[in-house]
Amino acid sequence: MWICKPTGLNQGRGIFLLKNQQDVAKLRLKLQSLEDSQANRRTPHCQTQAHIVQRYIQEPLLLNDRKFDVRSYLLIACTAPYMVFFRHGYVRLTCEVYDPSSKNLSAHLTNQYMQKKNPLYSQLKEDTVWSMESFNTYVNDKFQVAKGLPRDWVLGAFAKRMQQIMTQCFFAVKAKLNQRPGFFDLIGCDFMVDEDFKVWLLEMNCNPALHTNCEVLKEVIPRTVVETLDLTLELFNKCRLGKKTFPLASQQDFVLLYNGALEHVCSQRNNRSEFYQKIVDKNHRTEPRRHKDGTDGKKGTGSPPDNPLTEVTATVTLPLHPNTSVDECLKNCQEEDHITSSQTESKQLQCWDCLTATDDGKQPKT
Repeated sequence: MWICKPTGLNQGRGIFLLKNQQDVAKLRLKLQSLEDSQANRRTPHCQTQAHIVQRYIQEPLLLNDRKFDVRSYLLIACTAPYMVFFRHGYVRLTCEVYDPSSKNLSAHLTNQYMQKKNPLYSQLKEDTVWSMESFNTYVNDKFQVAKGLPRDWVLGAFAKRMQQIMTQCFFAVKAKLNQRPGFFDLIGCDFMVDEDFKVWLLEMNCNPALHTNCEVLKEVIPRTVVETLDLTLELFNKCRLGKKTFPLASQQDFVLLYNGALEHVCSQRNNRSEFYQKIVDKNHRTEPRRHKDGTDGKKGTGSPPDNPLTEVTATVTLPLHPNTSVDECLKNCQEEDHITSSQTESKQLQCWDCLTATDDGKQPKT
């Protein structure tokens, strides 16, 4: 069995099931007919609504014999640099007992828009939405021993898996997103768990429902919206004013998934490292100079020249000593036997830390 969803709609609109090969063949003929009819039109026409067809998970994990999914949130709070967060949401359940052969869509789709159409909704409204804590307690009581799960699987392993999937999805589209100060987005991510406790991503919604018609939603939705705006504004103002990003005073329930500022710093360091490595390699490839006495200016070879003005001292590349001055760095290198005292006095030293210590790329004065 398959489930077909239009990409441009929400709240369960336009979703239908494909239960056999005949249904699939009918869908193909319908789509082909729409394309042919539009191709024959002389007037401009709208593009056919795109659809996604997914294999239907026919053996889902059930809560009190009812189908459910989990709504979690992915927040892109800043795009320059990227700051991506995760937040727990809530559990959505159907009103009816699960029956894979049912023709009623409200038995297959868990969102509130579909459940409101069920005659039982007015009686079961509060039971169609669970908090994550209630879900965690239920799994601990019903499945921890039977399935050999770790305690608090919902708030532990399940949450970690959702975060991994969200991060992978973000990286998949990162290069296509617009990076401008002030841009942000709150995305609703829907997950399902099958009877083997495998986690499935169903879809990601760029326009998640924010209604509060249940007690659990009255607790989750306002806190989510308020923290979303607070985080976004705090990051925007700190980036605008060039202030230190962390700690974030407004961060409470959201968990940081990705910090683009760290990637930017690492990229700068790598570029700077490659630049100075090229300088070192170039120096090593340079042909040694000839002295007046006919000897080659090679490191550690030959007798000292008579004329001190023609003496050539080897250039030494030192290891990194962060947050130190030039003199302190030379002292550290000497203590670690990287250089000798005579080399320290030569004034022809290249210290890696001294070359990369400043943000503007200028070499510090010695």
